Amino acid sequence: MTAAAGGRRESGTPTLGAYTSGQLSRLCEVVGLSDADAGTYAQVLTDALGPVAARPLDLPAPNHTFLSDDHTPVEFSLSFQRGADPALRVLLEPGCGAGSLAATGRAGLAAIRRMGRRWGFSTAPLDGLLDLFLPESPQGPLALWCALELRGGGVPRVKVYLNPAASGPDRAARTVREALARLGHRKAFDTLPRADGYPFFALDLGDWAQPRAKVYLRHDRLTAAEAGRQSRMDAGPGPEALEEFFHTAAGSGPRELRLTRRPGLTCHSFTDPGTARPTGFTLHIPVRDYARHDGEALARAVSALRRQGLDSDVPARSLAAVTGRRPDQGVGLIAYLALAHQQGRPPRVTTYVSSEAYAVRPPAGRVPLAGAAAR
Repeated sequence: MTAAAGGRRESGTPTLGAYTSGQLSRLCEVVGLSDADAGTYAQVLTDALGPVAARPLDLPAPNHTFLSDDHTPVEFSLSFQRGADPALRVLLEPGCGAGSLAATGRAGLAAIRRMGRRWGFSTAPLDGLLDLFLPESPQGPLALWCALELRGGGVPRVKVYLNPAASGPDRAARTVREALARLGHRKAFDTLPRADGYPFFALDLGDWAQPRAKVYLRHDRLTAAEAGRQSRMDAGPGPEALEEFFHTAAGSGPRELRLTRRPGLTCHSFTDPGTARPTGFTLHIPVRDYARHDGEALARAVSALRRQGLDSDVPARSLAAVTGRRPDQGVGLIAYLALAHQQGRPPRVTTYVSSEAYAVRPPAGRVPLAGAAAR
């Protein structure tokens, strides 16, 4: 049997495109985007997924993508900031199912270039980095991901995520340094804190007021105190604010614990080649590995929003938009909680929401607390 992209087979089994675009349409309603925008963005999602959008969900995931725990090549996020409506984003792997990692990268790059032609932006900043991130025989868990920030009017802002370890983990730091230098940030790498790895390098393309180059750092066995010392922004967040967010998201209360399961991440964004220091900083906590179930993760998201004086009703509505299950019936629907600071703007809290198109991770039998920090 065959199906149009994003449709259903004659048997009635939903396809990957139909399932994820339906979730996206309902999330658009949650954040107040129009029906016309929701329809446009649902089609953009299935177009970007390509042939795998027509793949029925009773077949296995098209590849073992690193993008989500159940290998759905789609993840959603909602970002909250004082004085603004919630912002909806979708992260996807546009080359998913192309075959090898090299083929996935080529297919993803072709998708980005089609977006550039459609929405009138240049891919020149990305094109100047291809030898670094898309070598002939790439290594690692990903080649190219794409994030779309959905706005009224049907034209999203576009971000590309690349793998610094594409030429091997031992070259990741050099790759990040060279990529920043090519983008004009020649002294930026030396301002970054110590890291245990460099999982992502991200680039804003197109209509951004201040396009960013973003470096993601991995921090194994991170503590709240250590998280509080990671920002390198001028006039950035103080240690107390970051430690408070760490404890809220990880569920550790006042105890000094380490993230011994999935590691914490920080993101350092650069917009001004005239200064070496980053103009943005984000702390990402993988809440799904430190909660028994999504009811606990949701409560932590609500608490983090309330501490910033933000609307705390939307997260529960967003979960209801993507699944019919109760939050306590699984864990991983809320994947990460993040606190972001950008120069000249209020703090931003982001919840990352999994599609769970292929599987629901069962709840943990007990609270998976992080290990105690050494005294």
